[in-house]
Amino acid sequence: MLEDVEDGTAAATRLAEGAPLQRTLDVADPGDWLALDAGVREAACFRPPFPPRGKHPADLAQLDESRLALALCHRDGRIRQEALRQSVRYPGLLPLVVIRCADWAGPVREHARQLLREALNVDSALDLAPLILRVGRRDRGAFGVDVLGQILRQATRDRLAALFADPDRVVRRFAYRLAVEGRLLCPAELAHAAARDQDTVVQDLCATAALTALADEGAYEDVLPPLLSARNPRTRSAGVTALRRAGRPEQAAPFLSDRSALVRACARYVVRQQGGDPEAWYRERCTAPDDPDLPPGAVIGLAECGNRADAGLLRPLLVHPAAGVRARAVAGLRELDCADAERLRPLLDDPAAGVVRETAAALLPSAKELPADWLSERTGSERPRHVRVGAFRLLDARGGIVALRTAVGLLDDPDIKLRTWAAQSVQRWHPAPDGRRGDAEVGELLDRSRHLFSDHVLRRRKWEAGLDG
Repeated sequence: MLEDVEDGTAAATRLAEGAPLQRTLDVADPGDWLALDAGVREAACFRPPFPPRGKHPADLAQLDESRLALALCHRDGRIRQEALRQSVRYPGLLPLVVIRCADWAGPVREHARQLLREALNVDSALDLAPLILRVGRRDRGAFGVDVLGQILRQATRDRLAALFADPDRVVRRFAYRLAVEGRLLCPAELAHAAARDQDTVVQDLCATAALTALADEGAYEDVLPPLLSARNPRTRSAGVTALRRAGRPEQAAPFLSDRSALVRACARYVVRQQGGDPEAWYRERCTAPDDPDLPPGAVIGLAECGNRADAGLLRPLLVHPAAGVRARAVAGLRELDCADAERLRPLLDDPAAGVVRETAAALLPSAKELPADWLSERTGSERPRHVRVGAFRLLDARGGIVALRTAVGLLDDPDIKLRTWAAQSVQRWHPAPDGRRGDAEVGELLDRSRHLFSDHVLRRRKWEAGLDG
């Protein structure tokens, strides 16, 4: 696999020396063809790989496949055009014809498009689809995509299915759009595709198409289960919303506590349309703070649709045995604007990283009110990493000399991420407007971190702090 233009240049050199095309690059990888195309032009900047400068393009008739590939990528448009005429002798060079369809030279581009139109059939279109779609993202690349669509609309479902599992999401999107347009997949197949694919565009496309196809049939038994059980929240949300149209709104209640905010919102809509009360459903579940089976989604769901009075139900959950519940309780109090700094402070030492992360986010507005020494103590190397990160995040937001002192102290920390964040904190640091000017410690700390600044910026920081630059 050719990783970049440099690899393409090396491949071009090997081809110029007579190496076979199939042994020089992966002919099934679009990236290799594009790297070769760019690499030949890069090589031509200092030594034209073929033909030598001044050689008449007509002499290309004697070239073998490897050297003709180089001529198809040559920086001289006359050579590329003549190479296109000779390329019909080698069907394996069709990928380079695809690339030339977006050529910046008009005559070359038009000739390549004519050749592609004549050569492309369903078999070759399936093989070249990834490359054509990659080239289609370039200026003047739309032609190949249009021709590809015309050809693949003639493909059967089984033939087109080869593209449904392509690692390139653009290819999968293109194939599923054709399948939806041609009604090649039944609603159940579309639902399974929406649940299986990792791309959000494919998820939305297939889920919407599956439910639209059922508008008149009403056969939801094979469609709703894969949608409702999908791992990705966009597909689950489509299935939950469809429960109302399917006449099964009561099945939406369990999704009120889904791990996804999008799914929870869709479930609340369906429940309300049935006349239900999501707020009461959430409150009922959050009144038992010791319930080990309390779903975390129910806790944050209460905050999403409740009011400030519901903070009374969330506060007891800050000591729940399940870390997920504690984290969502903190997030819920922040959502309701009821995050009390004194009550939340102990959770900065929580053994669960998710709880500390939510606690730090909730305490950010109160960072200047927190004891600086207390925060600084929690950045020590003996503390768990997530506690150190949370405390340092709050110190950085608090500012002042304690934040600078802590950040400089972490510049040599064994944890690379903490070192990076500390360096960024030092570079962002400015003396507080109401801080003590002329503090010698500030000058010492800035000198210790002078490798992070240019001389000009370092002098300016010292000047801002009332120090001699």
